[in-house]
Amino acid sequence: MLNRSHLKTIALALSVTLMATSLIIFPEESFEASIRGLNMWWEIVFPSLLPFFIISEMLIGFGVVKFIGVLLEPFMRPLFKVPGVGGFVWAMGMASGNPAGAKLSARLRQERQLTKIEAERLAAFTNCSNPLFIFGAVSVGFFNNPKLGVVLALAHYIANFFVGIVMRFYGREEEAKRKRKDRKRISIKVALRALHRTRVNDKRPIGKILGDAVISSIQTLLMIGGFIILFSVINKLLFHLHITTTLALLIDQLFLLLQLPKDMSIPFISGIFEITLGSQMTSQVQESTILQQAIIVSFILGFAGLSVQAQVASIFAETDIRFKPFFFARILQGIFAGFLTILLWNPVYKGVFEPKQPSESIPVFWQTQSDGATKAIEWLATVGPLITIGSLSLYCVVLFTKLKNSKA
Repeated sequence: MLNRSHLKTIALALSVTLMATSLIIFPEESFEASIRGLNMWWEIVFPSLLPFFIISEMLIGFGVVKFIGVLLEPFMRPLFKVPGVGGFVWAMGMASGNPAGAKLSARLRQERQLTKIEAERLAAFTNCSNPLFIFGAVSVGFFNNPKLGVVLALAHYIANFFVGIVMRFYGREEEAKRKRKDRKRISIKVALRALHRTRVNDKRPIGKILGDAVISSIQTLLMIGGFIILFSVINKLLFHLHITTTLALLIDQLFLLLQLPKDMSIPFISGIFEITLGSQMTSQVQESTILQQAIIVSFILGFAGLSVQAQVASIFAETDIRFKPFFFARILQGIFAGFLTILLWNPVYKGVFEPKQPSESIPVFWQTQSDGATKAIEWLATVGPLITIGSLSLYCVVLFTKLKNSKA
C-alpha cells in the first residue's frame, strides 16, 4: 500500500516529467522565458545584491555586526524577541531586497549569534522588496505612476513590522525551556569589547576574509540566478499548458467575494510564482481600478513569489532553520500589505497626491525619489552586465587561487 512518502515520490517524478515534456513541446517559449529570467538576473539582481552581500560578510567577519547587535539589543529584544543583530539584518534586507534577510539570518545562525527560533523569527520579517524595485520597476516601470510607489512601499514595510510583532509569539514553548536572559542596557564600552573579541577570534587574515566574502556571495547569487530562470520558464509553461487558467477559475470565486475583477486572477497566479511578471501583468488589466491593482500588487510583493521562496529554502537547507515559519509569514505579510493598501489609499494616495485644487502636481520630494529610482534601474540595465561579468571573472580567479593553495 502506498504511504505518504511513496505518493510524494510519484508526484515529484510526474511533475519533473511533465516539465521535461513541456520543454520539448514549447522550446521557443521556454527559451524566451529563460532569456527574460537571465536578463533580469545579470542586469538587475546580481549587480544590485552583490555589494550588499560582500559588505555584509565582511561586517560579520570584522565584528561590526556584533557591535551593532549589542547596541540594538534593548530595542530588538522587547519588540521582536530577537537579538540586536536583527536590526542590522532588517536594515540590510530593506536596502538590498529579497532574499538578503534570509541569507543574513542563515549566516548569523551559522555563526551561533542566533538560536534556531530567533533565526526563524528574524528571517520571517526581514525579507522584503527594496525601494529601488518598488519605486523604479513597479510604480514607474509598470504603472507609470510614481505616486503609487509611496503607498506600495508604506504598506510593504509596515506589513513587515506587523509580521515581526506577530512572529515574536512564535516558538514561545521551545524558548520557555531555556533560562531567561537578563535585559541588557545600551553600552558603547561593551559593544566595542564585543567587536574586538569577534575580530580577534576570527583568525583569518583580511585578504582571506575578503576572498571568502566574494566566493560566498557569488555562489549565493549564482543559485538565485538559477531559480529566477527556472521559475520564469515554469511560469511560462504553466500558462501554455492552461494550468494557470484552471487555477484562475478557483481564484475567481475568491475574487468575487473580495469584489475584485476576474481578469486579475491570471496575473495573481503569475505573481504567486514570480513577483515581477505578476506585477507587470496586473498593471495591464484594463477592467480594474488603480486601487484594485494596488491591492493585488501589494499582496504579491508581500508573498514574494515561489521563486524567492525557493531561493530561501535553498539557503535554509544549509542550516537547521525551518522553512514553514517563513512561508506562513509570507502569506501573513501579503494579507497585511493588502489591507494596509486599502487603509492608506484615501489618506496618502488621494489625500496627499490628489489635492482638491485642480493641480495634479505631487510633492517634489516624492517625484525626485521616483525619478532617482528610475534612473538607477536604467543605469543598472546598462552597467549591470559589465559588473556581473567582471565579478564572475574575479570569482573564478579567487576560487582558482583558493583551490591552488589548498592543494599546495
